[in-house]
Amino acid sequence: MVGRDMSFPEDFLFGAATASYQVEGAWDKDGKGENIWDRITHEKPNVIQDGSNGDVACDSYHRYKEDIKALKELGAKMYRFSISWSRILPNGTITSINQKGIDYYRKLIAELLENDIQPMVTMYHWDLPTPLQDIGGWTNPAIIEYFVDYARILLTHLGDKVKWWLTFNEPTHVARGYFQPNFMAPQLLLHHLGAGYMVTANILKAHALVYHMYDKEFRHSQQGKISLTLHSFWYEPMSDSEEDIKAANTAINFDFGIFAHPILGKDGDFPAVVKERVEVVSKEMGLKRSLLPPLDKEWIARIKGTADFLGVNHYTTRLCTPGPGGVNIPDSGVSLHIDPAWPIAASAYLKVVPWGFRKILRWIKDEYGNPPVIVTENGFSDRGTLNDIDRINYYRSYLRELSTAINEDNCNIFGYLVWSLMDNFEWIRGYTEKFGLFHVDFNKPDRPRTPKDSVNFIKNVFKTRKLPRD
Repeated sequence: MVGRDMSFPEDFLFGAATASYQVEGAWDKDGKGENIWDRITHEKPNVIQDGSNGDVACDSYHRYKEDIKALKELGAKMYRFSISWSRILPNGTITSINQKGIDYYRKLIAELLENDIQPMVTMYHWDLPTPLQDIGGWTNPAIIEYFVDYARILLTHLGDKVKWWLTFNEPTHVARGYFQPNFMAPQLLLHHLGAGYMVTANILKAHALVYHMYDKEFRHSQQGKISLTLHSFWYEPMSDSEEDIKAANTAINFDFGIFAHPILGKDGDFPAVVKERVEVVSKEMGLKRSLLPPLDKEWIARIKGTADFLGVNHYTTRLCTPGPGGVNIPDSGVSLHIDPAWPIAASAYLKVVPWGFRKILRWIKDEYGNPPVIVTENGFSDRGTLNDIDRINYYRSYLRELSTAINEDNCNIFGYLVWSLMDNFEWIRGYTEKFGLFHVDFNKPDRPRTPKDSVNFIKNVFKTRKLPRD
């Protein structure tokens, strides 16, 4: 493998990704309502590592044309971005529709299409309107219909130009916002009540209803595709022992399969190992029922098959052995570890383990019948430098594994989007970690974008559809 070119198909979609709260700014401009990240960064700034917020961020709301110019410079053919729910529906519901929000996204989409860049739109990337959080957020079953209403507005006003839709980004992380400390908004600690599992069930139902709505009301006229994006580490057994192999299988089913299996699994429903483990833990807590809400036969049938493709976000790998689950995967009974020899990025969780990328793509192929997959996020963080050789090395090694998964393993992968187009607000890490191909100077009011050395590397890959020889 080393020393020869590694290629990608001619029709392979290369591009980059961002998310609304991380880049847009204009948090209270032109009728936008408050979301849960606005609230938590304003009321509890100490929970953000540098005390910052996304009030201005990259100011993409005003500078989206500069961002599209950067995409054009890369040679990107796709841009994945998310819609701010509270910019469209300030109070979270269709009782108040903000036309200025719709107009902004229509202008952004039009500019992309004029530059021959396909928009891939994420409906929900973690920024729930606070009025909906005030009634329980994703734990409240009422939110299922509120999300369907919101999605219908997007499809009605933007669907004539958008052919690639994602309902949710990384719903496991949405769920963790309800039980994992120091993580995602709304930062609630309600695992003992099963809040994360309530969120999981409600998101699966909301996704399924939107998928079927698209089928019934929009697909014929708009001719698009709709799915969701799931995140997972690769989980490698710590040894060849049967116990470690079982632990790794349990971990990936808790992290990835809990959403993928109901949608893509042969029989639908939650993975058996997840149901079994949560049942055991629930009994140990003295509960007479499982914390995991059961899916009845009707919902299993409605959720199954609701993906025209699958979005996959992947960054790193963990080693698995039986033991306490820790905060990452509660109830799994799996202990997660790293190899100290693995290189590390600025993000503490992000170890550079390229071979795990190929393994998770191959696992998805084998587990779910080789569905069409697009890698919707993959990237490397540092503390901020224009000479970002570590990022280049990360991309080179991970793209090598991606090419191998396509060309040797015959994985059905049709695209790859780098995270991220530019430095942005990295949630609870604020601006301390930089994932961008383009540097953003957050100390200047005009937020200038400057290409890093990785831009030339990625530009060459996008243009030639090959990795350079070592």
